Amino acid sequence: MGFGELWDGGLFSLLMQGEVDTAWYICFIIGFLLTGIVIPYLLGSINSAVIISRLLYHDDIRNHGSGNAGMTNMLRTYGKGAAGLTLLGDLAKTALAIVIGSFLMGNYLIGWTACLFCMVGHVFPIFHRFRGGKGVLCAAVGVLILSPATFLCVFGIFVLLVAITRYVSLGSCVGGLMLPLIVNARILPGGGILDGVVAVIMALLILWCHRGNLKRIQNRTESKLTFKKKKDEEK
Repeated sequence: MGFGELWDGGLFSLLMQGEVDTAWYICFIIGFLLTGIVIPYLLGSINSAVIISRLLYHDDIRNHGSGNAGMTNMLRTYGKGAAGLTLLGDLAKTALAIVIGSFLMGNYLIGWTACLFCMVGHVFPIFHRFRGGKGVLCAAVGVLILSPATFLCVFGIFVLLVAITRYVSLGSCVGGLMLPLIVNARILPGGGILDGVVAVIMALLILWCHRGNLKRIQNRTESKLTFKKKKDEEK
């Protein structure tokens, strides 16, 4: 019996019926902790923005603009090339975290926890003194892989809001809020309890990370999206 069969058959039910011995149950829990939490968190802690700013510019992106180690601040501070590299790095680590969790545990639902903890690692990276980005890109990549239909809905809302207001932070927050609503509405295939709970936590984390941005939007001091490189622009 593989991990996927354990999950699909109801692990706790099988354990109570004596169909799964304790040793196998312990292996499953350890596997889940490693592939669903620990490895994704460590991968998420590899912050592309910090690494690229140090390697290419001998600088730290967190010393500029909003102080955020993410793609938007890289775009504003160093330009499109740096932002593109940051995008690729964040995409790769999130995809790797989800693939490892889903493949080794034999069920795509582990991918949702892997996505969440990769996002947590990105926001609170252990390798960079727990000062990272805001996790939106990691969340977006994860949702794209795990539920493309959900991604299309959320991304459409994000693009529309950014096009109208030019506030990336506003689009991110509203998109984050819509994520659990769409997932929990059960109008899309593949919906379940675990992905619904994870979507709620992801939305709350996105809102918490953007609390300063929302206050600046209210005060009309939030910077708007531009594709021009502006060194040390305040966000």
